Amino acid sequence: MKKLLKPTFVFILALCARAVIRRYRPQIVMITGSVGKTSTKDAVAAALSERFFVRASAKSFNSEFGVPFTVFGVDNPWDDPLRWFSVAKSTLALLFLPNHYPNMLVLEVGADRPGDISRILHIATPDAVVVTRLPEIPVHVEAYASPEAVREEEFSPAYALAAGAPLIIPADDPYALDGALRTPARAISYGVSESAGVRLLDIGFYESEGTVAGMQAVLCVGGEQETLVVKGSIGRTQVFPAAAALAVAIAFGISRPEALRALEHYEPPPGRGRIFRGKNGSILIDDSYNASPAAVEEALATLKAFPRALRRIAVLGDMLELGRYSVAEHERISALAAASADVVVAVGIRARAFASAKEGAEAILFENARAAALALPAFVREGDIVLIKGSQSIRTERIVESLLADPADAARLVRQERAWKRKA
Repeated sequence: MKKLLKPTFVFILALCARAVIRRYRPQIVMITGSVGKTSTKDAVAAALSERFFVRASAKSFNSEFGVPFTVFGVDNPWDDPLRWFSVAKSTLALLFLPNHYPNMLVLEVGADRPGDISRILHIATPDAVVVTRLPEIPVHVEAYASPEAVREEEFSPAYALAAGAPLIIPADDPYALDGALRTPARAISYGVSESAGVRLLDIGFYESEGTVAGMQAVLCVGGEQETLVVKGSIGRTQVFPAAAALAVAIAFGISRPEALRALEHYEPPPGRGRIFRGKNGSILIDDSYNASPAAVEEALATLKAFPRALRRIAVLGDMLELGRYSVAEHERISALAAASADVVVAVGIRARAFASAKEGAEAILFENARAAALALPAFVREGDIVLIKGSQSIRTERIVESLLADPADAARLVRQERAWKRKA
């Protein structure tokens, strides 16, 4: 029934969302790309929050459903039919009654299938666009003719920008740099490249009281340098959202010191490199939100570089939605896992390739996350650094939960809503 009703709901939601945007005319910043969209969206919202009345997409709601719900300022009612009445009431109030509506929307947009982002662009036209990394083999590639087709759709919001509008791009991504040449927008780059407008230098671990507590880097803008600290999550990728957010803030006339003060309140979202105390004195790196080849590669580099580890344990679930690239990418990551970890724990059918390296790491295999969650608490010990990462459907957050030293930390994990908990 839901599948039959979906086109009708999509049409009505899009129509109403367009009407709300036309009425209130907020400025719109769109966040697109393959890796790090939600973290970047949260960082951009934080950087703009002291100057604008900002509303940002909840969690990673970036679809043709999620974007209208953000425009309306309501929760996703899909699993509760009665909540649709509340959505209708809120929408009508926005359309016909006076409201104090946000003057800045920060919208994350994503593509699972061809045409997804073009449909979102019929709802909202961006005033600025932030592009995150566009890797060689992007997630969701199985639904597209080629990786190039995925990258082109993910970059497409940039083509909707007016001449001179801000286009924030990663300076180290050749696909984003090439795309920027084909737009009339004003490109502002961020990254480690010498050409970056917001350049990151000396990226490394941030330590507090002798314990790794986040990441730090030196930000270089216009010849001026500032220290950037992102607490609570680790990995080089954790500092790029803040750099992108600073570029957005500068594009909207916010001074560097003001934007950096606002970014002190930024915290990476759940399941993205979060650090937790684990059972038996271990340390957990919770990267359980999702997994693509590029993201797993970065996570393994973080695990390998983590200081003072007695054993490095990589718990890796299947990488899904890779289509014909699945076998090759799982085999490629296998070699990286063996070189980065002392123990590789493979979770799922495809992930068996992670444990196939002939040399290097010890290998342990589990059919699913539930089995791994039962066995691993007795396996980890003091001094272990445990990375947990896998695609959403593998539900590796269950493994993280089983390994937490403090069960109360489960509330800070990804997919803790009742609807997710009910899923098998």
